[in-house]
Amino acid sequence: MRSPDPSGFESDRRRFLGWASRGLGSVALAGLLLRDGVARAAIGPGEAEDPPPHHPPRALRAIQICLCGAMSQVDTFDHKPALARYHGSPLPSDSRPDVFFGKVGLLRRSDWAFRRRGESGLWVSDLFPNLARVADELTVINSMVAETSNHTPATFQENTGFRLNGFPVLGSWLSYGLGSESDDLPSFVVIPDSRGYPAGGTINWSNGFLPARHQGVAFRGRGAPIDDLEPARPIPEAEERAAQSLLSEMNRHHMSDRGGEDALAARVRSYELAARMQLAVPEVADLAAETPETRSLYGLDRPETEDFGRGCLLARRLLERGVRFVQLFSGGSFGSPRINWDGHEDMVRNHGREAIRIDLPVAGLLRDLRRRGLLDDTLVLFTTEFGRTPFTQSDADVLGTGRDHNQDGFSVWMAGAGLRPGLSFGSTDDIGHRAVDRPVSWYDFHATVLHLLGIDHERLTYYHNGIQRRLTNVHGHVLADLLA
Repeated sequence: MRSPDPSGFESDRRRFLGWASRGLGSVALAGLLLRDGVARAAIGPGEAEDPPPHHPPRALRAIQICLCGAMSQVDTFDHKPALARYHGSPLPSDSRPDVFFGKVGLLRRSDWAFRRRGESGLWVSDLFPNLARVADELTVINSMVAETSNHTPATFQENTGFRLNGFPVLGSWLSYGLGSESDDLPSFVVIPDSRGYPAGGTINWSNGFLPARHQGVAFRGRGAPIDDLEPARPIPEAEERAAQSLLSEMNRHHMSDRGGEDALAARVRSYELAARMQLAVPEVADLAAETPETRSLYGLDRPETEDFGRGCLLARRLLERGVRFVQLFSGGSFGSPRINWDGHEDMVRNHGREAIRIDLPVAGLLRDLRRRGLLDDTLVLFTTEFGRTPFTQSDADVLGTGRDHNQDGFSVWMAGAGLRPGLSFGSTDDIGHRAVDRPVSWYDFHATVLHLLGIDHERLTYYHNGIQRRLTNVHGHVLADLLA
């Protein structure tokens, strides 16, 4: 096996590792080269057969903010002046869309004014006043389409590319392909909304059929991030070392008797990682170490933003310490009352409540990443499972206050490494209902994310049930017009 070198020189792997073994400094160098993908060791069980990077990455890590319940595009990033002109009018008689609850009311203008923002002139509504101030960092896609307007399968597709459960999520694919930059923290961390889990629950950070060690590890944004980090009683260091040694020996015998079963191996690794996390997690979760100015930047000094702000600040600290992918959820349990972005009854009350929780913290995250130089090699994703209708969810002759689900056209944005900032890509029709210019599927979105992280979406595969599976199934195109 030969190891690629950026300079064009290729060395024999055995000779290289033999040289590397002759000194501590060279051993450290070998480890760094292997970790950064400059050199490659032999492929182990459960590791990518064609490991990335497949091309020079623009981003080394990513954070995804998922808005559960469906953010309205026509009230946030997709400015539609025609809606103001047609406010209170019915849809044309030959247009009767099939919507989730079957009620097609009158067209309704946005309840928030749109303005051009920053030097780019990107349209952002007053619902997100703080994000509007960092509009020049955003790359907005206004032509997203989904395959369903049912929350649970749509959320699965947002995360896995498939509407059914059982498939690995984006974070698991990144963990599988890129591994971890930290020895003491997971490669994939999830911070759920403190009010509840998203539709589908923990399946949204499942490893699916990938090796079990690539599943997401859930952290709390407030309080103790993980249960049972601290022992019930102080343990002397010698006793701890002896216990760990005994446990390691028992694990080796157990694994040997069972032929390296993946679930068992993952359990052993998780316990080993948990032991290391006992020291790493309290330090990374100590937000008191941040300056008052930084805490204020994320909204930790305001009751309405403190909860989500803690999650965003924790996410930045995790990325700094080598976590590859952090996923934050805004919105949780479905039902009544709605604690998410599912504005069926009253858009002003629903979206107004949810936006104030996240607007300042997300804008603060972007500003903080920029000033620390991290945004140059970090990818930020801001997504929702689908959008909302430009007409109200009410009887045909009624101007209601809520909007139904809309899979045919909605908005998401990206920011950071390798992107053209201040860009609006694609568009919906005049009223913001259907994507008409350069529609973007989740396959395209995922292919572009992988590309920015140095991964060819067609080459990152895993053999399962007779098929070489991949995140983008058999679809997907990199959105080259978004790239810098």
